[in-house]
Amino acid sequence: MSDEQRNTVWRFAIIFIVIALGFVAVVGKIIYIQAVEREAWLKVAEKQVPTNRPIQANRGNILDCNGRLLASSMPQYYVYMDTRVEALHQKNGALFKQYIDTLALDLATIVGEHSQAEYKARLLHAYRKGEKRLRVCDHRINYLQRQALEQNKLIKKGKYKSGIFFEDQHRRIKPYGLLASRTIGSIYGEGGGGNSGLEKGFDKELRGVDGMSSIQKIGGRYESVPIEEAQDGLDVVTTIDANLQDIVEHALMVKTAERSAKWGCCILMETQTGYIRAIANLDRSKDGEYYEAQNHAVQRVEPGSTFKTIALVAALDDGKIRITDTVSVNRQPWKYFTVTHTDAHPMDTLLTVRSALAVSSNIALAKLITRSYEGSARKFVRKIEKMGLTDSVYCEIPGAEKARIDVPRDTVTLSKMSYGYSVELSPMQLLMFYNAIANNGRMMRPMLVTSIQQNGEDVRTFRPETVESSICGSRTLQDIQGALHDVVWDDHLGTAAKKQWSRKAQSSLVSIAGKTGTAQLYIPGHGYSGRHHRMTFVGYFPEENPRYTCICMIEDPQYPYDAGMDCGSTVRVIAEKTMAYTGCYVYRDGVRHLDKRN
Repeated sequence: MSDEQRNTVWRFAIIFIVIALGFVAVVGKIIYIQAVEREAWLKVAEKQVPTNRPIQANRGNILDCNGRLLASSMPQYYVYMDTRVEALHQKNGALFKQYIDTLALDLATIVGEHSQAEYKARLLHAYRKGEKRLRVCDHRINYLQRQALEQNKLIKKGKYKSGIFFEDQHRRIKPYGLLASRTIGSIYGEGGGGNSGLEKGFDKELRGVDGMSSIQKIGGRYESVPIEEAQDGLDVVTTIDANLQDIVEHALMVKTAERSAKWGCCILMETQTGYIRAIANLDRSKDGEYYEAQNHAVQRVEPGSTFKTIALVAALDDGKIRITDTVSVNRQPWKYFTVTHTDAHPMDTLLTVRSALAVSSNIALAKLITRSYEGSARKFVRKIEKMGLTDSVYCEIPGAEKARIDVPRDTVTLSKMSYGYSVELSPMQLLMFYNAIANNGRMMRPMLVTSIQQNGEDVRTFRPETVESSICGSRTLQDIQGALHDVVWDDHLGTAAKKQWSRKAQSSLVSIAGKTGTAQLYIPGHGYSGRHHRMTFVGYFPEENPRYTCICMIEDPQYPYDAGMDCGSTVRVIAEKTMAYTGCYVYRDGVRHLDKRN
Protein backbone atom coordinates (compact mmCIF):
# COMPACT_ATOMS: atom_id res chain seq x y z
CA MET A 1 0.00 0.00 0.00
CA SER A 2 1.41 3.30 -1.00
CA ASP A 3 1.86 6.20 1.40
CA GLU A 4 -0.94 8.10 -0.31
CA GLN A 5 -3.36 5.21 0.13
CA ARG A 6 -2.31 4.77 3.75
CA ASN A 7 -3.01 8.47 4.45
CA THR A 8 -6.42 8.23 2.79
CA VAL A 9 -7.40 5.31 5.06
CA TRP A 10 -6.30 7.21 8.16
CA ARG A 11 -8.31 10.25 7.11
CA PHE A 12 -11.44 8.13 6.70
CA ALA A 13 -10.80 6.44 10.03
CA ILE A 14 -10.46 9.78 11.82
CA ILE A 15 -13.62 11.09 10.18
CA PHE A 16 -15.51 7.94 11.20
CA ILE A 17 -14.29 8.20 14.77
CA VAL A 18 -15.33 11.88 14.96
CA ILE A 19 -18.77 11.07 13.56
CA ALA A 20 -19.18 8.16 15.95
CA LEU A 21 -18.14 10.27 18.92
CA GLY A 22 -20.59 13.01 17.86
CA PHE A 23 -23.37 10.46 17.58
CA VAL A 24 -22.58 9.07 21.00
CA ALA A 25 -22.56 12.62 22.45
CA VAL A 26 -25.98 13.42 20.91
CA VAL A 27 -27.49 10.18 22.15
CA GLY A 28 -25.98 10.78 25.56
CA LYS A 29 -27.41 14.29 25.70
CA ILE A 30 -30.85 13.00 24.73
CA ILE A 31 -30.68 10.36 27.44
CA TYR A 32 -29.49 12.96 29.96
CA ILE A 33 -32.35 15.34 29.10
CA GLN A 34 -34.95 12.60 29.32
CA ALA A 35 -33.60 11.14 32.52
CA VAL A 36 -32.37 14.18 34.42
CA GLU A 37 -33.79 17.40 32.95
CA ARG A 38 -37.18 16.08 31.79
CA GLU A 39 -39.32 17.80 34.44
CA ALA A 40 -37.56 21.14 34.05
CA TRP A 41 -38.00 21.17 30.27
CA LEU A 42 -41.65 20.14 30.58
CA LYS A 43 -42.27 23.16 32.79
CA VAL A 44 -40.60 25.41 30.23
CA ALA A 45 -42.77 23.89 27.51
CA GLU A 46 -45.92 24.47 29.56
CA LYS A 47 -45.07 28.15 29.88
CA GLN A 48 -44.81 28.47 26.13
CA VAL A 49 -48.29 26.99 25.50
CA PRO A 50 -51.31 29.31 26.02
CA THR A 51 -53.44 28.07 28.96
CA ASN A 52 -57.21 27.92 28.63
CA ARG A 53 -59.23 29.00 31.65
CA PRO A 54 -63.00 29.05 32.23
CA ILE A 55 -64.90 32.34 32.37
CA GLN A 56 -67.50 31.99 35.09
CA ALA A 57 -71.04 32.84 34.01
CA ASN A 58 -73.00 35.31 36.10
CA ARG A 59 -75.60 33.44 38.17
CA GLY A 60 -79.18 34.50 37.51
CA ASN A 61 -81.27 36.50 39.97
CA ILE A 62 -84.12 35.30 42.17
CA LEU A 63 -86.93 37.86 42.21
CA ASP A 64 -90.13 38.38 44.17
CA CYS A 65 -93.49 38.65 42.39
CA ASN A 66 -92.98 42.40 41.95
CA GLY A 67 -89.50 42.12 40.45
CA ARG A 68 -87.58 42.95 43.63
CA LEU A 69 -84.26 41.16 44.13
CA LEU A 70 -84.31 38.33 46.67
CA ALA A 71 -80.92 36.93 45.62
CA SER A 72 -78.37 38.27 43.15
CA SER A 73 -74.74 37.85 42.14
CA MET A 74 -73.11 41.22 42.68
CA PRO A 75 -69.66 41.92 41.19
CA GLN A 76 -66.84 42.64 43.59
CA TYR A 77 -63.21 43.26 42.75
CA TYR A 78 -59.71 42.65 44.02
CA VAL A 79 -57.36 45.56 43.29
CA TYR A 80 -53.81 44.58 42.23
CA MET A 81 -50.72 46.51 41.10
CA ASP A 82 -47.77 45.37 39.00
CA THR A 83 -45.05 47.76 40.16
CA ARG A 84 -42.65 46.50 37.48
CA VAL A 85 -44.41 48.09 34.46
CA GLU A 86 -41.93 50.08 32.41
CA ALA A 87 -43.85 53.36 32.47
CA LEU A 88 -43.53 53.62 36.25
CA HIS A 89 -39.72 53.43 36.07
CA GLN A 90 -39.02 55.75 33.15
CA LYS A 91 -37.26 59.04 33.90
CA ASN A 92 -36.22 57.83 37.32
CA GLY A 93 -39.81 56.90 38.25
CA ALA A 94 -41.27 60.35 37.55
CA LEU A 95 -44.81 59.05 36.88
CA PHE A 96 -44.91 56.99 40.07
CA LYS A 97 -43.57 59.84 42.20
CA GLN A 98 -46.02 62.31 40.64
CA TYR A 99 -49.18 60.33 41.46
CA ILE A 100 -48.39 58.18 44.50
CA ASP A 101 -49.82 60.73 46.94
CA THR A 102 -53.12 61.19 45.09
CA LEU A 103 -53.45 57.41 44.63
CA ALA A 104 -52.91 56.80 48.35
CA LEU A 105 -55.40 59.56 49.20
CA ASP A 106 -58.10 58.12 46.93
CA LEU A 107 -57.57 54.65 48.36
CA ALA A 108 -57.91 55.98 51.90
CA THR A 109 -61.02 58.02 51.00
CA ILE A 110 -62.85 55.50 48.80
CA VAL A 111 -61.83 52.16 50.31
CA GLY A 112 -60.88 53.31 53.77
CA GLU A 113 -59.07 50.22 55.05
CA HIS A 114 -55.95 52.28 55.84
CA SER A 115 -54.83 55.88 56.12
CA GLN A 116 -53.21 57.76 53.26
CA ALA A 117 -49.79 57.39 54.89
CA GLU A 118 -50.23 53.63 55.30
CA TYR A 119 -51.29 53.16 51.68
CA LYS A 120 -48.33 55.26 50.51
CA ALA A 121 -45.89 53.23 52.58
CA ARG A 122 -47.30 50.00 51.16
CA LEU A 123 -47.01 51.23 47.57
CA LEU A 124 -43.45 52.53 48.06
CA HIS A 125 -42.32 49.25 49.62
CA ALA A 126 -43.79 47.20 46.75
CA TYR A 127 -42.30 49.57 44.15
CA ARG A 128 -38.79 49.25 45.59
CA LYS A 129 -39.08 45.46 45.76
CA GLY A 130 -40.52 45.27 42.23
CA GLU A 131 -43.61 43.29 43.27
CA LYS A 132 -45.48 41.76 40.35
CA ARG A 133 -48.83 41.29 42.06
CA LEU A 134 -49.35 43.59 45.01
CA ARG A 135 -52.86 43.30 46.50
CA VAL A 136 -53.52 46.99 47.02
CA CYS A 137 -56.68 46.51 49.11
CA ASP A 138 -57.06 43.87 51.80
CA HIS A 139 -60.61 42.98 50.82
CA ARG A 140 -62.75 43.14 47.74
CA ILE A 141 -64.36 46.42 46.73
CA ASN A 142 -67.81 46.91 45.21
CA TYR A 143 -68.74 48.29 41.80
CA LEU A 144 -69.28 51.85 43.01
CA GLN A 145 -65.88 51.88 44.70
CA ARG A 146 -64.26 50.63 41.51
CA GLN A 147 -65.96 53.36 39.50
CA ALA A 148 -64.70 55.98 41.94
CA LEU A 149 -61.12 54.63 41.87
CA GLU A 150 -61.09 54.60 38.09
CA GLN A 151 -61.36 58.40 38.20
CA ASN A 152 -57.89 58.56 39.79
CA LYS A 153 -55.45 60.27 37.39
CA LEU A 154 -52.89 57.47 37.50
CA ILE A 155 -55.43 54.63 37.14
CA LYS A 156 -57.08 56.46 34.21
CA LYS A 157 -53.85 56.02 32.25
CA GLY A 158 -54.59 52.29 32.02
CA LYS A 159 -52.98 49.21 33.46
CA TYR A 160 -49.94 49.30 31.13
CA LYS A 161 -48.89 52.64 32.58
CA SER A 162 -50.34 52.61 36.09
CA GLY A 163 -49.83 48.93 36.80
CA ILE A 164 -53.28 48.89 38.48
CA PHE A 165 -55.71 46.19 37.40
CA PHE A 166 -58.95 44.71 38.79
CA GLU A 167 -59.98 41.07 39.06
CA ASP A 168 -63.68 40.25 39.13
CA GLN A 169 -65.24 38.11 41.85
CA HIS A 170 -68.99 37.53 42.06
CA ARG A 171 -70.63 37.23 45.46
CA ARG A 172 -74.16 35.94 46.07
CA ILE A 173 -76.09 38.42 48.18
CA LYS A 174 -79.62 38.68 49.56
CA PRO A 175 -80.65 42.35 49.59
CA TYR A 176 -83.42 41.66 52.12
CA GLY A 177 -81.09 39.83 54.50
CA LEU A 178 -82.73 36.88 56.23
CA LEU A 179 -86.10 37.49 54.60
CA ALA A 180 -87.27 34.10 53.23
CA SER A 181 -83.61 33.08 53.41
CA ARG A 182 -84.18 29.34 53.89
CA THR A 183 -86.65 29.15 51.02
CA ILE A 184 -84.42 31.13 48.67
CA GLY A 185 -81.60 28.82 49.68
CA SER A 186 -77.83 29.04 49.36
CA ILE A 187 -74.97 28.05 47.07
CA TYR A 188 -71.72 26.18 47.66
CA GLY A 189 -69.08 28.83 48.34
CA GLU A 190 -68.82 31.69 45.87
CA GLY A 191 -69.58 30.71 42.33
CA GLY A 192 -70.68 27.21 43.33
CA GLY A 193 -73.92 25.43 42.49
CA GLY A 194 -77.13 25.49 44.48
CA ASN A 195 -76.95 23.94 47.94
CA SER A 196 -80.53 24.33 49.21
CA GLY A 197 -83.91 25.93 48.56
CA LEU A 198 -84.74 27.48 45.20
CA GLU A 199 -81.03 27.97 44.53
CA LYS A 200 -80.78 24.18 44.38
CA GLY A 201 -84.17 23.48 42.83
CA PHE A 202 -83.48 25.80 39.87
CA ASP A 203 -79.69 25.50 39.80
CA LYS A 204 -79.61 24.46 36.14
CA GLU A 205 -81.46 27.60 35.06
CA LEU A 206 -79.63 29.96 37.41
CA ARG A 207 -76.04 28.85 36.86
CA GLY A 208 -75.72 29.74 33.14
CA VAL A 209 -72.97 28.40 30.86
CA ASP A 210 -69.30 29.15 31.53
CA GLY A 211 -67.14 30.56 28.74
CA MET A 212 -63.43 30.07 28.01
CA SER A 213 -60.39 32.36 27.88
CA SER A 214 -56.79 31.88 26.80
CA ILE A 215 -53.83 33.20 28.82
CA GLN A 216 -51.44 34.75 26.32
CA LYS A 217 -48.35 36.97 26.55
CA ILE A 218 -49.15 40.39 25.16
CA GLY A 219 -46.82 43.37 25.45
CA GLY A 220 -44.63 41.61 27.99
CA ARG A 221 -47.61 40.70 30.21
CA TYR A 222 -49.84 37.65 30.37
CA GLU A 223 -53.43 38.60 29.54
CA SER A 224 -56.70 36.70 29.59
CA VAL A 225 -58.15 36.74 26.06
CA PRO A 226 -61.78 35.52 25.74
CA ILE A 227 -62.23 32.83 23.12
CA GLU A 228 -65.80 31.87 24.09
CA GLU A 229 -68.09 34.27 25.98
CA ALA A 230 -70.01 33.05 29.04
CA GLN A 231 -73.80 32.88 28.93
CA ASP A 232 -75.35 34.39 32.04
CA GLY A 233 -77.90 32.40 34.03
CA LEU A 234 -81.63 32.94 33.79
CA ASP A 235 -83.72 34.75 36.40
CA VAL A 236 -86.26 32.94 38.57
CA VAL A 237 -89.43 34.90 39.39
CA THR A 238 -91.07 33.68 42.59
CA THR A 239 -94.58 34.00 43.98
CA ILE A 240 -93.20 35.63 47.14
CA ASP A 241 -94.24 39.20 47.89
CA ALA A 242 -91.43 40.85 49.87
CA ASN A 243 -93.88 43.08 51.75
CA LEU A 244 -96.11 40.17 52.79
CA GLN A 245 -93.00 38.17 53.63
CA ASP A 246 -91.95 40.94 55.99
CA ILE A 247 -95.38 40.96 57.63
CA VAL A 248 -95.39 37.18 58.15
CA GLU A 249 -91.79 36.95 59.32
CA HIS A 250 -92.16 39.82 61.79
CA ALA A 251 -95.36 38.38 63.30
CA LEU A 252 -93.74 34.96 63.68
CA MET A 253 -90.56 36.46 65.14
CA VAL A 254 -92.53 38.38 67.78
CA LYS A 255 -94.49 35.31 68.90
CA THR A 256 -91.62 32.77 68.89
CA ALA A 257 -89.42 35.15 70.87
CA GLU A 258 -92.25 35.99 73.28
CA ARG A 259 -92.89 32.30 73.92
CA SER A 260 -89.19 31.24 73.80
CA ALA A 261 -90.18 28.54 71.32
CA LYS A 262 -87.71 26.08 69.83
CA TRP A 263 -88.78 26.97 66.31
CA GLY A 264 -91.64 28.51 64.38
CA CYS A 265 -92.99 28.23 60.85
CA CYS A 266 -95.54 30.34 59.04
CA ILE A 267 -96.80 30.19 55.43
CA LEU A 268 -99.22 32.48 53.59
CA MET A 269 -100.90 31.11 50.45
CA GLU A 270 -103.13 32.80 47.88
CA THR A 271 -106.32 30.76 47.95
CA GLN A 272 -107.35 30.57 44.30
CA THR A 273 -103.89 30.11 42.75
CA GLY A 274 -101.88 28.25 45.39
CA TYR A 275 -99.16 30.92 45.13
CA ILE A 276 -97.03 31.08 48.28
CA ARG A 277 -96.84 34.79 49.09
CA ALA A 278 -94.72 34.36 52.22
CA ILE A 279 -92.89 31.56 53.99
CA ALA A 280 -90.92 31.94 57.22
CA ASN A 281 -88.87 29.43 59.23
CA LEU A 282 -87.23 30.54 62.47
CA ASP A 283 -84.97 28.49 64.76
CA ARG A 284 -83.69 29.54 68.15
CA SER A 285 -79.92 29.60 68.44
CA LYS A 286 -77.88 28.92 71.58
CA ASP A 287 -77.75 32.64 72.34
CA GLY A 288 -81.55 32.88 72.21
CA GLU A 289 -81.69 34.73 68.87
CA TYR A 290 -83.83 33.48 65.97
CA TYR A 291 -82.63 32.88 62.44
CA GLU A 292 -83.55 30.83 59.35
CA ALA A 293 -81.90 27.42 59.66
CA GLN A 294 -84.20 24.53 58.66
CA ASN A 295 -87.09 24.54 56.21
CA HIS A 296 -89.73 23.29 58.64
CA ALA A 297 -92.41 24.19 56.08
CA VAL A 298 -91.70 20.99 54.12
CA GLN A 299 -90.65 18.68 56.96
CA ARG A 300 -93.35 16.35 58.18
CA VAL A 301 -94.48 16.22 61.81
CA GLU A 302 -97.43 14.80 63.72
CA PRO A 303 -100.12 17.43 63.08
CA GLY A 304 -102.21 16.98 66.20
CA SER A 305 -105.78 18.27 66.18
CA THR A 306 -105.54 19.95 62.77
CA PHE A 307 -105.88 16.41 61.41
CA LYS A 308 -109.36 16.12 62.95
CA THR A 309 -110.78 18.16 60.07
CA ILE A 310 -109.27 15.71 57.58
CA ALA A 311 -110.69 12.73 59.48
CA LEU A 312 -114.17 14.26 59.63
CA VAL A 313 -114.17 15.16 55.92
CA ALA A 314 -113.47 11.49 55.17
CA ALA A 315 -116.22 10.18 57.47
CA LEU A 316 -118.80 12.78 56.37
CA ASP A 317 -118.11 12.27 52.68
CA ASP A 318 -118.22 8.48 53.03
CA GLY A 319 -121.65 8.83 54.65
CA LYS A 320 -120.44 7.28 57.90
CA ILE A 321 -121.69 10.22 59.99
CA ARG A 322 -123.71 13.42 59.65
CA ILE A 323 -122.71 16.84 60.97
CA THR A 324 -125.71 16.81 63.32
CA ASP A 325 -124.93 13.40 64.81
CA THR A 326 -124.12 13.39 68.50
CA VAL A 327 -121.43 11.76 70.61
CA SER A 328 -121.11 11.67 74.39
CA VAL A 329 -118.00 12.86 76.19
CA ASN A 330 -117.13 12.81 79.87
CA ARG A 331 -114.70 14.45 82.20
CA GLN A 332 -113.14 11.07 82.77
CA PRO A 333 -110.73 9.70 80.14
CA TRP A 334 -112.11 7.18 77.67
CA LYS A 335 -110.21 3.89 77.56
CA TYR A 336 -110.25 2.10 74.23
CA PHE A 337 -108.58 -1.32 74.47
CA THR A 338 -104.98 -0.51 75.48
CA VAL A 339 -105.02 3.25 74.99
CA THR A 340 -106.60 6.01 77.07
CA HIS A 341 -107.97 9.11 75.36
CA THR A 342 -108.25 12.44 77.18
CA ASP A 343 -109.54 15.92 76.34
CA ALA A 344 -107.81 19.24 76.89
CA HIS A 345 -111.23 20.70 77.80
CA PRO A 346 -112.99 17.86 79.70
CA MET A 347 -116.77 18.08 80.15
CA ASP A 348 -119.78 15.87 80.68
CA THR A 349 -121.99 16.57 77.71
CA LEU A 350 -123.41 15.45 74.39
CA LEU A 351 -121.60 17.04 71.43
CA THR A 352 -122.68 17.26 67.82
CA VAL A 353 -120.05 16.45 65.21
CA ARG A 354 -119.86 20.18 64.44
CA SER A 355 -119.32 21.21 68.07
CA ALA A 356 -116.87 18.33 68.61
CA LEU A 357 -114.59 19.95 66.02
CA ALA A 358 -115.09 23.42 67.49
CA VAL A 359 -114.08 22.31 70.98
CA SER A 360 -111.47 19.91 69.52
CA SER A 361 -112.50 16.86 71.54
CA ASN A 362 -110.07 13.96 71.22
CA ILE A 363 -112.56 11.57 72.81
CA ALA A 364 -115.35 12.55 70.43
CA LEU A 365 -113.16 12.15 67.34
CA ALA A 366 -111.75 8.83 68.51
CA LYS A 367 -115.27 7.49 69.08
CA LEU A 368 -116.60 8.80 65.77
CA ILE A 369 -113.75 7.48 63.60
CA THR A 370 -113.44 4.07 65.28
CA ARG A 371 -117.18 3.50 65.00
CA SER A 372 -117.12 4.58 61.35
CA TYR A 373 -114.09 2.60 60.19
CA GLU A 374 -113.63 -0.24 62.66
CA GLY A 375 -112.63 -3.20 60.51
CA SER A 376 -112.19 -1.00 57.41
CA ALA A 377 -109.27 1.28 58.29
CA ARG A 378 -107.88 0.81 54.79
CA LYS A 379 -110.95 2.59 53.41
CA PHE A 380 -110.32 5.52 55.77
CA VAL A 381 -106.73 5.93 54.54
CA ARG A 382 -107.66 5.47 50.88
CA LYS A 383 -110.31 8.18 51.24
CA ILE A 384 -107.69 10.59 52.58
CA GLU A 385 -105.28 9.69 49.77
CA LYS A 386 -107.97 10.51 47.20
CA MET A 387 -108.06 14.05 48.57
CA GLY A 388 -104.53 14.57 47.21
CA LEU A 389 -102.73 14.87 50.54
CA THR A 390 -100.15 12.25 49.64
CA ASP A 391 -99.24 13.95 46.35
CA SER A 392 -95.48 13.34 46.12
CA VAL A 393 -94.49 16.58 44.35
CA TYR A 394 -96.35 19.38 46.04
CA CYS A 395 -93.82 22.23 45.86
CA GLU A 396 -90.49 23.18 44.27
CA ILE A 397 -88.34 23.04 47.41
CA PRO A 398 -85.81 20.16 47.19
CA GLY A 399 -86.13 17.66 50.00
CA ALA A 400 -89.83 18.31 50.62
CA GLU A 401 -91.05 15.27 52.53
CA LYS A 402 -94.01 13.19 51.44
CA ALA A 403 -96.88 12.71 53.88
CA ARG A 404 -96.92 9.52 55.96
CA ILE A 405 -100.45 8.19 56.35
CA ASP A 406 -100.16 4.43 56.66
CA VAL A 407 -103.02 1.95 56.90
CA PRO A 408 -103.22 1.06 60.62
CA ARG A 409 -103.02 -2.59 61.59
CA ASP A 410 -105.42 -2.16 64.50
CA THR A 411 -108.23 0.12 65.58
CA VAL A 412 -106.19 1.39 68.54
CA THR A 413 -103.85 3.11 66.08
CA LEU A 414 -106.88 4.25 64.08
CA SER A 415 -108.29 5.90 67.20
CA LYS A 416 -105.07 7.91 67.67
CA MET A 417 -104.93 8.81 63.98
CA SER A 418 -108.35 10.48 64.34
CA TYR A 419 -106.76 13.39 66.21
CA GLY A 420 -103.36 13.56 64.55
CA TYR A 421 -101.03 10.94 65.99
CA SER A 422 -99.43 8.04 64.08
CA VAL A 423 -99.62 10.23 60.95
CA GLU A 424 -97.18 12.86 59.68
CA LEU A 425 -97.70 15.82 57.36
CA SER A 426 -95.66 18.93 56.68
CA PRO A 427 -97.07 22.41 57.42
CA MET A 428 -97.21 22.96 53.65
CA GLN A 429 -99.42 19.88 53.15
CA LEU A 430 -101.76 20.93 55.96
CA LEU A 431 -101.99 24.36 54.38
CA MET A 432 -102.75 22.78 51.01
CA PHE A 433 -105.68 20.85 52.51
CA TYR A 434 -107.23 23.78 54.38
CA ASN A 435 -106.76 25.96 51.34
CA ALA A 436 -108.90 23.48 49.41
CA ILE A 437 -111.70 23.96 51.97
CA ALA A 438 -111.41 27.72 51.47
CA ASN A 439 -111.33 27.27 47.69
CA ASN A 440 -114.69 25.47 47.44
CA GLY A 441 -113.08 22.06 47.47
CA ARG A 442 -110.46 22.64 44.75
CA MET A 443 -107.00 21.65 45.96
CA MET A 444 -104.19 23.74 44.44
CA ARG A 445 -100.56 22.72 44.41
CA PRO A 446 -98.48 25.19 46.45
CA MET A 447 -96.32 27.19 44.03
CA LEU A 448 -93.19 29.21 44.64
CA VAL A 449 -92.15 30.05 41.06
CA THR A 450 -94.20 31.63 38.28
CA SER A 451 -91.64 32.07 35.50
CA ILE A 452 -88.07 31.80 34.25
CA GLN A 453 -86.86 34.99 32.55
CA GLN A 454 -84.00 36.14 30.36
CA ASN A 455 -83.42 39.88 30.14
CA GLY A 456 -86.88 40.52 31.56
CA GLU A 457 -88.67 38.29 29.04
CA ASP A 458 -90.38 35.03 29.99
CA VAL A 459 -88.76 31.94 28.52
CA ARG A 460 -90.89 29.55 30.59
CA THR A 461 -94.01 30.09 32.69
CA PHE A 462 -95.72 28.00 35.36
CA ARG A 463 -99.49 28.17 35.73
CA PRO A 464 -101.58 27.35 38.82
CA GLU A 465 -101.97 23.59 39.05
CA THR A 466 -104.97 21.72 40.42
CA VAL A 467 -104.17 18.64 42.50
CA GLU A 468 -107.83 17.63 42.98
CA SER A 469 -110.81 19.40 41.43
CA SER A 470 -112.85 18.56 44.52
CA ILE A 471 -111.67 16.94 47.75
CA CYS A 472 -115.25 16.14 48.82
CA GLY A 473 -118.93 16.69 48.05
CA SER A 474 -120.54 20.13 48.37
CA ARG A 475 -122.62 19.09 51.40
CA THR A 476 -119.53 17.89 53.26
CA LEU A 477 -117.71 21.09 52.33
CA GLN A 478 -120.48 23.31 53.71
CA ASP A 479 -120.63 21.28 56.92
CA ILE A 480 -116.90 21.54 57.52
CA GLN A 481 -116.81 25.25 56.67
CA GLY A 482 -119.50 25.82 59.29
CA ALA A 483 -117.52 23.87 61.90
CA LEU A 484 -114.34 25.83 61.14
CA HIS A 485 -116.33 29.03 61.57
CA ASP A 486 -117.30 27.92 65.08
CA VAL A 487 -113.68 27.25 66.02
CA VAL A 488 -113.06 31.00 65.84
CA TRP A 489 -116.49 32.52 66.47
CA ASP A 490 -118.23 30.26 69.02
CA ASP A 491 -117.21 31.98 72.26
CA HIS A 492 -118.46 29.04 74.32
CA LEU A 493 -116.71 26.16 72.54
CA GLY A 494 -114.28 27.54 69.94
CA THR A 495 -110.62 26.87 70.74
CA ALA A 496 -109.56 29.95 68.75
CA ALA A 497 -112.45 32.16 69.92
CA LYS A 498 -112.10 35.27 72.05
CA LYS A 499 -111.51 34.72 75.75
CA GLN A 500 -111.23 37.22 78.55
CA TRP A 501 -107.46 37.40 78.30
CA SER A 502 -107.00 37.02 74.55
CA ARG A 503 -108.73 37.71 71.23
CA LYS A 504 -106.97 34.68 69.77
CA ALA A 505 -108.00 34.42 66.10
CA GLN A 506 -111.02 36.72 66.35
CA SER A 507 -110.58 40.02 64.53
CA SER A 508 -112.83 43.07 64.31
CA LEU A 509 -111.31 43.88 60.91
CA VAL A 510 -111.38 40.59 59.01
CA SER A 511 -113.33 37.35 59.50
CA ILE A 512 -111.19 34.22 59.91
CA ALA A 513 -112.15 30.55 59.97
CA GLY A 514 -109.78 27.73 60.82
CA LYS A 515 -108.60 25.05 63.22
CA THR A 516 -106.24 24.81 66.15
CA GLY A 517 -103.93 21.89 66.80
CA THR A 518 -101.94 20.78 69.83
CA ALA A 519 -99.64 17.78 69.67
CA GLN A 520 -97.52 16.34 72.45
CA LEU A 521 -93.88 16.04 71.42
CA TYR A 522 -92.30 12.61 71.28
CA ILE A 523 -89.06 12.53 73.27
CA PRO A 524 -86.84 9.60 72.22
CA GLY A 525 -86.34 7.25 75.12
CA HIS A 526 -89.14 8.83 77.14
CA GLY A 527 -92.23 8.72 74.91
CA TYR A 528 -94.79 11.50 74.52
CA SER A 529 -94.31 14.42 76.87
CA GLY A 530 -97.15 16.13 78.68
CA ARG A 531 -94.99 19.23 79.13
CA HIS A 532 -93.73 19.80 75.58
CA HIS A 533 -96.11 20.54 72.72
CA ARG A 534 -96.37 21.68 69.12
CA MET A 535 -98.96 24.42 68.58
CA THR A 536 -100.73 25.06 65.27
CA PHE A 537 -103.44 27.23 63.78
CA VAL A 538 -104.39 27.06 60.13
CA GLY A 539 -107.16 29.18 58.69
CA TYR A 540 -108.39 31.29 55.79
CA PHE A 541 -109.63 34.86 55.39
CA PRO A 542 -111.82 36.74 54.74
CA GLU A 543 -114.21 33.91 55.51
CA GLU A 544 -116.98 35.19 53.20
CA ASN A 545 -114.73 35.25 50.13
CA PRO A 546 -111.36 33.69 50.98
CA ARG A 547 -108.29 35.24 49.41
CA TYR A 548 -105.57 33.82 51.63
CA THR A 549 -104.90 30.74 53.72
CA CYS A 550 -102.31 30.86 56.49
CA ILE A 551 -100.68 28.35 58.82
CA CYS A 552 -98.63 29.09 61.92
CA MET A 553 -96.81 26.29 63.75
CA ILE A 554 -94.76 26.84 66.91
CA GLU A 555 -92.61 24.13 68.47
CA ASP A 556 -92.26 23.77 72.23
CA PRO A 557 -93.39 27.18 73.56
CA GLN A 558 -93.03 27.96 77.24
CA TYR A 559 -95.88 27.01 79.58
CA PRO A 560 -98.75 28.01 79.55
CA TYR A 561 -99.36 27.03 75.92
CA ASP A 562 -102.50 27.49 73.90
CA ALA A 563 -102.71 27.00 70.14
CA GLY A 564 -105.44 29.59 69.74
CA MET A 565 -103.57 32.15 71.79
CA ASP A 566 -100.09 31.41 70.42
CA CYS A 567 -100.76 30.59 66.76
CA GLY A 568 -104.32 31.86 66.26
CA SER A 569 -103.36 35.36 67.36
CA THR A 570 -100.33 35.30 65.05
CA VAL A 571 -102.53 34.43 62.06
CA ARG A 572 -104.95 37.18 63.12
CA VAL A 573 -102.18 39.79 63.08
CA ILE A 574 -101.00 38.54 59.68
CA ALA A 575 -104.56 38.60 58.30
CA GLU A 576 -105.21 42.17 59.46
CA LYS A 577 -101.95 43.51 58.04
CA THR A 578 -102.28 41.50 54.82
CA MET A 579 -105.76 42.83 54.12
CA ALA A 580 -104.61 46.37 54.87
CA TYR A 581 -101.58 45.99 52.57
CA THR A 582 -103.64 44.61 49.70
CA GLY A 583 -106.10 47.53 49.99
CA CYS A 584 -109.23 45.54 50.65
CA TYR A 585 -110.84 47.96 53.09
CA VAL A 586 -113.28 50.77 52.32
CA TYR A 587 -115.09 53.27 54.53
CA ARG A 588 -118.88 53.55 54.48
CA ASP A 589 -120.70 55.94 56.79
CA GLY A 590 -117.49 56.51 58.67
CA VAL A 591 -117.10 52.80 59.44
CA ARG A 592 -114.38 50.52 58.07
CA HIS A 593 -115.74 47.56 56.08
CA LEU A 594 -114.28 44.76 54.03
CA ASP A 595 -114.54 45.62 50.35
CA LYS A 596 -116.14 42.46 48.92
CA ARG A 597 -115.66 43.76 45.39
CA ASN A 598 -112.03 42.68 45.73
